[in-house]
Amino acid sequence: MIPMSEQSRKSWEAVKENNDPPDPMVVKFVESISYDRRLYKHDIAGSIAHATMLAKVGLITDAERDAIIAGLKGIERDIESGNFVFDETLEDIHMVIEDALIKRIGEPGKKLHTGRSRNDQVALDLRLWLNETGPRCLEPSVRQLIKALVLLAERSANIVVPSFTHMQRAQPIIAGAEALAWAQMFHRDERRTRSLAFALVNDNPLGSGAIAGSSLPLDRETTGRMLREYDIEAGKDWYWHESPSSIESTASRDAAVDFVYCCALIAQHLSRWAEQWIIYMTTEFGFITIGDKFTTSSSMMPQKRNPDMLELIRGRCGNVYGDLFALMTILKGLPIGYNRDLQEDKRIVFRAYDTVSSCLEMATAIVNSANYDKERIEPTLDRGFLDATSLAEYLVTKGVPFRTAHGIVGTLVARCEKEGKHALAQLSLEAFNEAIAKESQVRVDKDVYTVLGAKNVVKRYQSAGAAGGKPFEDQLAAWKKRLGMP
Repeated sequence: MIPMSEQSRKSWEAVKENNDPPDPMVVKFVESISYDRRLYKHDIAGSIAHATMLAKVGLITDAERDAIIAGLKGIERDIESGNFVFDETLEDIHMVIEDALIKRIGEPGKKLHTGRSRNDQVALDLRLWLNETGPRCLEPSVRQLIKALVLLAERSANIVVPSFTHMQRAQPIIAGAEALAWAQMFHRDERRTRSLAFALVNDNPLGSGAIAGSSLPLDRETTGRMLREYDIEAGKDWYWHESPSSIESTASRDAAVDFVYCCALIAQHLSRWAEQWIIYMTTEFGFITIGDKFTTSSSMMPQKRNPDMLELIRGRCGNVYGDLFALMTILKGLPIGYNRDLQEDKRIVFRAYDTVSSCLEMATAIVNSANYDKERIEPTLDRGFLDATSLAEYLVTKGVPFRTAHGIVGTLVARCEKEGKHALAQLSLEAFNEAIAKESQVRVDKDVYTVLGAKNVVKRYQSAGAAGGKPFEDQLAAWKKRLGMP
C-alpha cells in the first residue's frame, strides 16, 4: 500500500494504523472552513500571542518566534488581498493557517501548536470575534437605526396620531413620540450588546489545552497582555484574565448564547416595529408612507405596493429565534469538556449576526425614507374619543375624584354614541354639566372645550416622558444631544 502523503495525512491521525486516504464524504461532513474562515484575524492574533509566550518561557527561540509572527502576518495579508486558497480538506481555520505557516517557514511552524489544542484555540477565536463584532458591528448598526428614528421624530413633531392599546384607539400622541419610543427600545439593545462584551468575553482560554491544561510552563498572563494589545489596536482597551478552570473554559459557550440572545431581542424589536408599520401602511390606516423601492408589486394585481421588506424583517425574526434555540439545544446535553457538537456554534452565531445585521441595515433605509401621512391621518383623528382621559383629568383639576370623573366621562361617551356623535366636543355645555351633576357639585364652563380634541390634548401633557407637549420636546432634544445631531 502506498503511504499517504504528508499533505493528505492529518497530523492528529497518526494513532490510526489504516493508511487509507480520508473518505471525501467524511471530509465534507466535518469541515467548518467554509464558514469559520471569518475567524482568520482572530486565529492569527491568538497564535501571535501564543508564539510570543512560547519564546518568553523558552519553549521556542526568539528567531523561531519572529519567523512564526512574520509568517502569520504574511498569511493575513494574503487573505485580505484575496491571494489565499482555503483548503477545505484541512477542516477548519486553525489547521488551514497552521498548514500554510509550515509550508512558508518550515520547522518553526511545527512548534506553534506547543502547549495548545484546537479546543482552547477555537474558544479564544470565538471570544475575540464576539468581543470585536458585538460592540464594533452590531452596536453602530443599531445606532444608525436610532438616528434614523430620531430624524423621523423631528420631521413628525407637528403631526398628531392616535396611539393604540389592544389595537383600539387610546390617547392622542405626537407621531414623533412613537418614533422615539422605537428609538428607546433599540437603545436598550445597543446598551445590552455593549455590556455583553465587558461581561463575558474577556476570559482568556489559551493555556487550557484540550481540557486539563499543560505540563509545560505556559505563561497565560503574557498571552493575556498580548490579547489586550490586539484589542487596543482594534480600538478597545480591555484586560484579558486567564480563565480559572481549564475544563470549563474549553467547554463553555455562554458568551455565544448571550450574543445570540442579544441578536434575538434585536430581531424581536425589529419584528414588532415592522408589524406596526405594515399595519400603518394598509389602506385602512394609511398612517405611513415609505419609499417605493422598499415595496414590491403583485404578479397579478398591478396596483399593489406590498411592504415585502418589512414582512421579510418580521419573518426573519423567526430564523434568529431558531438560532438561539438551536444553540441552547446543542449545549443542553453536553457533558463538560469539549465535544465536536460545539463546532456548530459558529455556524449559528454567524448566521444570527448576518441576519440581524442585514435587517438593521434595511430597517434604517426604510425609516430614512418614511413619513407620516398627515393628510390621511387628520380627517379621522378625533374618532374613537381619544380625549376621554384628558376630560377626566380636567375634572380632577376641578376637584372631582378620578374614579368619579372616569364614570362621568364614560356616560358622556355613551351619550355621544347613542346620539351619533363621534367626538365629546360635539356635546353642549349643558350636557356636560348634566352628567357631572349626577355625581358631583362641580360645574364646568366653556373652558372645557380647550381640553378636548386630539391636538389640544397633546399640548397638555406634562409628565416626564409623555408623548406630547414639552415632555416630547425635551425627549427629542435629549436624543439629538446624545447622538451629536444639530
